[in-house]
This record gives sequence, C-alpha cells and structure tokens, in this order.
Amino acid sequence: MSALGDLLAFQRETEALGQVMGRLGWDQETMMPRGAALQRGEEMAALEGVLHARRTDPRVGEWLEHATPGTEAEAAQLRLIAHSYTRACRVPGDLAAEIARVTSVSQGKWAAARKADDLAGFLPVLGQVIDLRRAEAAALADGGDAYDALLDGYEPGITGAEIAALFDRMRPGLVDLRAALRDASPAPVLTGHFPRAGQLALAQEVAEVFGYDLARGRIDEAVHPFSSGSFNDVRITTRIDEAEPLGCIYSTIHEVGHAGYEQNIAQDFGLSVLGQGVSMGVHESQSRIYENQLGRSPAFCHWLFGRMRDHFGPLSVNSPEEFARAVNRVAAGYIRTEADEVHYNLHIMLRFDLERALIDGDLALGDLEAAWNDRFAADFGIAVDRPANGVLQDVHWPVGLFGYFPTYSLGNVYAGCLHAALRDARPGLDQDLAKGDLAPALGWLRDNLQTHGGLRTPRATVEHATGAPVQEAALLGYLEAKYRALYRI
Repeated sequence: MSALGDLLAFQRETEALGQVMGRLGWDQETMMPRGAALQRGEEMAALEGVLHARRTDPRVGEWLEHATPGTEAEAAQLRLIAHSYTRACRVPGDLAAEIARVTSVSQGKWAAARKADDLAGFLPVLGQVIDLRRAEAAALADGGDAYDALLDGYEPGITGAEIAALFDRMRPGLVDLRAALRDASPAPVLTGHFPRAGQLALAQEVAEVFGYDLARGRIDEAVHPFSSGSFNDVRITTRIDEAEPLGCIYSTIHEVGHAGYEQNIAQDFGLSVLGQGVSMGVHESQSRIYENQLGRSPAFCHWLFGRMRDHFGPLSVNSPEEFARAVNRVAAGYIRTEADEVHYNLHIMLRFDLERALIDGDLALGDLEAAWNDRFAADFGIAVDRPANGVLQDVHWPVGLFGYFPTYSLGNVYAGCLHAALRDARPGLDQDLAKGDLAPALGWLRDNLQTHGGLRTPRATVEHATGAPVQEAALLGYLEAKYRALYRI
C-alpha cells in the first residue's frame, strides 16, 4: 500500500481501540460495580498505554511525511492525524497512562464525595488530577500557554484570551436581561409526582422524536447525564427525579443532540478521524439547539404538554402557554445542568475563570471553594449552601477535563447562528414543532452540518452550514426575543 493507505489503515485500528476505551468509560458510569473501581483504573491505564504507543508510533510521522491526499476528505484526515500526532508525541507515555489511571479512580471518589458533601476528603484526589493535568499542559504547550494547550484538545483554533474577550462581550447583555426578568411576574412551576417508569417511557419517546436511533444506541441512568461513542454505537444516559420530570426530559434531549450528531455522520467516515464531532463546541451546538431552540420552544412545548398529560394525567399548569413558561422559567439556581438559558452562560464564565486560574497557578486548591462561593454569590445573588451544589457538582474537574467548560458557551453561540439560519431555511418551523414533527429541522442540521463530521475546522463547519460568520449577536438576539415574549415585558 501507499503511505496514505498504510496510515489510514493504522489509524482505523487506533480509532477502534479508542472506541473500546470509551465503552469502558460508559460502563464505569452506568453498570460497573463500585468494588471494581481500582481494577478499572488499572485497565484504563493499560489501554491508554497501548493507545499512546500507537498515537506516537514513529511510523505515523513517516507516513504523514510521505502521504499525498487525493481528495478533500483525505487532506482533512491528514490534518487531523498530524494535529493528534504532534500533541501525543509531546506527552510522555507514563504520564498519559497515569492520567488515565488516576482520573478513572477519581470519578468514583467524586461521586461518593458529592453524595456525602465531603469536599475536604476529595480535595487531595482533585489536587492529584490537577497536578497531572498541569504536567500534561506544560508538555503540550512546549513553551506556550498551558491552558491554551488543554483547550486545544477540545476546541482547536481558539485561545483562552479569545474566549475571555467573547465572555466580556456577552456578559453585559445577559446581566441586563436577567435584571429585566427578575422584575417581571414569575413564571409558574411544574409540581407533582411523576413516576420513574413514566419518565423513562416519555424520555424514550422524545428521544425517538428527536431522531435517536435506538438500533444503534441505548438509554441508561447515571449520576451525571452524558453521551458516549460514535459511528454505530452511540449511547446516552439521563437521570430521574420523581418530583421534577423536566430534568429527565431535557437531559435526554440534550444528550440526543450529541448522539444524533454522531449517528448522522457519513458512514464512509466511520472509524476514521473524520467520523466524530469536529470539536466539543460544535458538539455542544447540536445538544443545545436540540434542547433549547427546538425542545424549549413554545411551539414544541405545545406538543410536549399533551404528551405529559397523556403520561402523567392533569398537570399543575393548565395550558400549553403556561407549560412553556414553566419549561423556560428563569431562576438563579445552583446547578449548571438545570440552569435556564439566561443564567447558563454565567455558570460557564465562572468555571472558565476558575479553572484557568487553577491551571496557571493563580488559584490555590485550598482557596477553590471560597473563590467559587464568592463568585457565585456575586453572579447569582444567592449563597452556596453545600459543596454538592457548588464546587462538587460537576464531574469535569474530577476526571481531568480542564479546558472543556468554555466549549459549552461556544456551543451556545454556534447554536444561535445555526438557529437563525435554520429559521431562514424553514419558515414553517414552528408549525412543525407544534405537531412534534422534528424531521424538517433535523434534516437541515444533518445535511448542512452533521454528516460532514470532522471534514472542516470547527468555525468553518458552522460557517459552512450557515453561510455567515460566527457572531454572538444571533444568540443574544434570540434570548432577548424569546424571554421578553414569555415574560411579557
């Protein structure tokens, strides 16, 4: 075979092994017995060692040097493999394996600490994770900015400084809108008892309405909802609170957005570097547009109101209009995953600033809780009551995902751009949504963005779909229009 053929065949096996690694991670958070945590850490470390050896194999460098692409897809594969190879070669194999081992064990310890509100007991573990990620960041940065090096693993082509500038532009509008809504008449709250079985049944129905192919996926429960896998095995999880069904429904829609992206990538790209979402920001654009612009639209709420009554009987809200207000209720809550659209980006801004300071060494681990609580009180106007509602609420830092959080807000910005383009292309969108017909919207997202996988860079992927530059104005305009209408201000 040619250098290109040898490289792509080798990469296909590496991608397959990476999927096995991902399946171990899925099992760890869903089915694995608690007593297996230490063993799983060793298994993850061993497999990471194998993967790291493949990703740094000198033959990859030789093939890259001699490979000649004949198509746009082949050129994109070479670009992505070269990016991954450069990053992998900068990280020592023993460090990569140790990160895999420690973060695997840390995940279980975090879940126990969160349940017990035991931040003090978890801080030594978190400190170990941070030290390992700092070491990795230093190796990846090769003299450059450490946090940017970690961010590059999730959103190539953007820097921490660019994100900080974006957040500075977004914050005033979000704060002003929040203030206006705070002074308005409050939206109703959905109350009652919603049995687990009914929530699971409705979650599956909604998942299929949003295009999730259960022949290539499954829905399970986890402490923290997530999506896992790619190509023809893409799994999601949700969580259930029998007093609060909207968390289950919208967590499911959110994760289906991730899963739908992966399931809709062109089959020809499967088990290649193109056969996955191009970045976490673009991935989040899909989960957020599914969950918010589509799933929380007043039009879709009209359909969902009927299905809620079919599953659970009469509701505490009496009309589709009031149900839509309840679904989109704005309130300063503790939990990021339950935050409304107006507050959500403020949650991300907090985490971005703190994790950047942790990696740069500007914030000591012992000061993290106080820094979190002070910032939260300033941004949200309420005091954090316990660690599970504060610094312990997210799984990301315990498993070492530093640089991940800002991609959520990037995803919101991308989703704003995509939603504006979608409405231009589908003027009858609200009529479709009111009938529970997502096919026209999903078809547009599939054809214009999802099927292309990693063919283009993140920003180019969104701009190709929309035909316009990425700007935060579309998101801010959408939020202003939607929430001023819902709150009648």
